[in-house]
Amino acid sequence: MEEIKYKIKIDNLSYYYERKQALRQINLNIQEHAITVLFGPSGGGKTTLLRLINRLNDLIEGTRLEGKVWLDGEDIFAPQIHVTDLRRRVGMVFALPLPLPGTIRDNVLYASKLAGIHSRMAQAEMLERSLSQAALWDEVKDRLDEPASSLSGGQQQRLCIARSLALQPDVLLLDEPTSGLDPISTAKVEESLQQLKKEITIVIVPHSVQQAARVADFAAFFLMGELIEAGRGVDIFTTPHNKKTEDYITGRFG
Repeated sequence: MEEIKYKIKIDNLSYYYERKQALRQINLNIQEHAITVLFGPSGGGKTTLLRLINRLNDLIEGTRLEGKVWLDGEDIFAPQIHVTDLRRRVGMVFALPLPLPGTIRDNVLYASKLAGIHSRMAQAEMLERSLSQAALWDEVKDRLDEPASSLSGGQQQRLCIARSLALQPDVLLLDEPTSGLDPISTAKVEESLQQLKKEITIVIVPHSVQQAARVADFAAFFLMGELIEAGRGVDIFTTPHNKKTEDYITGRFG
């Protein structure tokens, strides 16, 4: 049997916004090259956990963290960790597509300029690879110098995914990336994630239980800051062990 490789290990993690406790003693291992879904009612701590893995909460005053988050065996909150380097390795895509001003090309190559990549050949390779990984290349390859704002909402979201992929991160975090998209655009994003997981580790907060069940290799159910149950997606969504999980999945609450 092949040994399971965990990309991220969350160890006894608690997190506070001043006096409000957002996460309570979370223990969760996130497998490499798989899609792990964090699902549950709003206010459960899912987005907070995503933001901690990317260290986006660093500048929020009055917060407090207990426990550890390990990425490839390194404590991401250790003093020697450079946050900029961490965010190159851990990309994040938000619910609302936020393309940068400028062209489609400018959006994807923005990361290359930050990384000091000036070779036209390297930039061309980055452009095609990132857009292909986000299932967008075939739709925009003849429109690269058009404004990013000219794209549809679904295309803009895939462009944001491509921009996150430009620096070839190890991990991609997605917070309800299809919440404002139509079913066809949603399907395209989900299809691209299935291809991407062959190369990177994906953690997603889905916009519905139905989406969670469709995309999850592994799933973790959060309720009021607690991790109620975690396991293989097929098990969680067909035969959950915890009644709270079952009640949420079957629509009895939430």
